[in-house]
Amino acid sequence: MILTIIIVVVSLILLMSLHELGHFLLAKKFSIIVEEFGIGYPPRIWGKKIKNTIYSINWLPLGAFVKILGEDDTQEKKKGSFASKPLWQRALVLFGGVASFWIIAFLIISVLAGVAGVPTSVPDSFNGTGKETPKVVIFSVAKNSPADLSGIKPGDEIKVLSIAGDLENPNEPSLITNKVSEVQQFIADHKGQEITMFLRRGDKIINITTTPRVDPPKGEGALGVALARAANLQVAWYKAPWVGLKITALQTKDIPVQWYEIIKKKINKVPTPEVQLVGPVGLGQIMTQALGQGTSNYLMLVAIIAIYLAFFNLLPIPALDGGRLLFIAIEAIRRKPVKAEVEQKITTIFFMALILMALVFTFQDVRRLF
Repeated sequence: MILTIIIVVVSLILLMSLHELGHFLLAKKFSIIVEEFGIGYPPRIWGKKIKNTIYSINWLPLGAFVKILGEDDTQEKKKGSFASKPLWQRALVLFGGVASFWIIAFLIISVLAGVAGVPTSVPDSFNGTGKETPKVVIFSVAKNSPADLSGIKPGDEIKVLSIAGDLENPNEPSLITNKVSEVQQFIADHKGQEITMFLRRGDKIINITTTPRVDPPKGEGALGVALARAANLQVAWYKAPWVGLKITALQTKDIPVQWYEIIKKKINKVPTPEVQLVGPVGLGQIMTQALGQGTSNYLMLVAIIAIYLAFFNLLPIPALDGGRLLFIAIEAIRRKPVKAEVEQKITTIFFMALILMALVFTFQDVRRLF
């Protein structure tokens, strides 16, 4: 368990470090002085200055940062400062961090596609062979549903469904399947009856007994699970980059669509048990569960997280890269920068709001653990 936590924490730090590396490399490309490139946040454990830049390792394992000369002061026009450069160069430096997330996702998915296969959602009509043999996976579990109360977890693979006690009575119906529709039909046919589910969790096969509800809440289903049919799709190495590009693009396109659907449901007061907002603790828990389902699933999750972070960072919210790009766009339209003190106050307000939101989500994450 400790090793798993270390892997998850290191993965997140590496992800954020590569994001900051995007800013760093483009700043260096345009001869902008980078005062510090730090992994983790101060206080500092170790630091070494090479030319104009301090490279540091810090105590708080919450990500990484780059400190660029004049980045927070649009009036700082001295040579080598961020503010002294043309608008297009400043925009590229800011966008470099966002682009790094997409590059990370593309590389991970491409390698998976050519080596181990990409965990991909497939329809019931897909047959597949060998490594492409599909499986039914529990995608999400509604809180306080029969599945949740019986210990079923997201990522569990359904192997066999049977009436409770079926092993002792072979005349009772049982189902061995890898199709979502057949699992759904079995559950629907046995509402109010105890059923036994044989699940693969990591390298173990476990059995859990639960009872599908006769009259479930709207939007949850009898058992309270969302199901997906998945297969590891592997291609020749020369086709892998195309697969990586295609899946990265599709995942990026799906994010605003998903957000729109969620917001529409919330406005219309439609239950969304499959949607759960999480903070750092919840994200770590999801990554831990994915790691238990195998390296491919874990790396695919990291790639998807990178895509989400790219999209989120592009939102025009001060304190994010998208917010900084918004100020540059305003400067381009007005032909003069927003006053430094005004930009700093707005950025600080939104930064504190994001911190508060993260704390609220973290509190909810901790409550779910207990």
